[in-house]
Amino acid sequence: MSRIGMRMNKLKSLVGVRNGPGAAKLPANVTKIHMEFGHKWNDGHLGPRKFWRENLPRLKYHNPEVPMIVNRTHDQAGPATLSIYMSGGAPAEPQAAQIEGTTGAEPKRAVVAADAWRTIASSSTGGARAPPAGEGETVVTINMKNVRSHDILKQFMEKTGAREVEPSPEDQEEMARLVELQERAAYDKEVQRRYREKIQSEKRLLERARQEADAIKADK
Repeated sequence: MSRIGMRMNKLKSLVGVRNGPGAAKLPANVTKIHMEFGHKWNDGHLGPRKFWRENLPRLKYHNPEVPMIVNRTHDQAGPATLSIYMSGGAPAEPQAAQIEGTTGAEPKRAVVAADAWRTIASSSTGGARAPPAGEGETVVTINMKNVRSHDILKQFMEKTGAREVEPSPEDQEEMARLVELQERAAYDKEVQRRYREKIQSEKRLLERARQEADAIKADK
């Protein structure tokens, strides 16, 4: 891979995890998130898989203190659920304003004592089922089966009252650099393609000339 390609991939991964669908700050009453869905994309599990791969990493980046457990199962006929654990008994009202980058001190997140989540971790074999709500918690569940990832995200944002995080000025600069790198990479790729075509054309001409020379010698 070229140096430009390596720089572009690194920049893409850094900017991509901070920005885009799923880049949101959760309110303080959201204490935990649990996902459960099948390993494969068929039977209604495509949307959940895309949400897990594309949106959940951004949510985790902006909310590192919120436990997020993923339970993948081999039962394609089984459920696909997104469970949102909340303290205080009711979801927060959605915030009208968006936030840019990181802000000042956030409200302190509630911590539920004697938490069963302390003993579980994400599983790819169905071993991390959603624990019951703790004392003072409620669980809001989204049925993700046969639902597209962007609709899952829309429901999640509405039910949690999460605030979308807009790109910071620094990230906007990085994204502009990424566009420049992509354009340069496309230009370099085209230059290399034309160079290869030129070399191949010259080889064909040389081969034709050699064949003609051999034919002349054979006629003598």
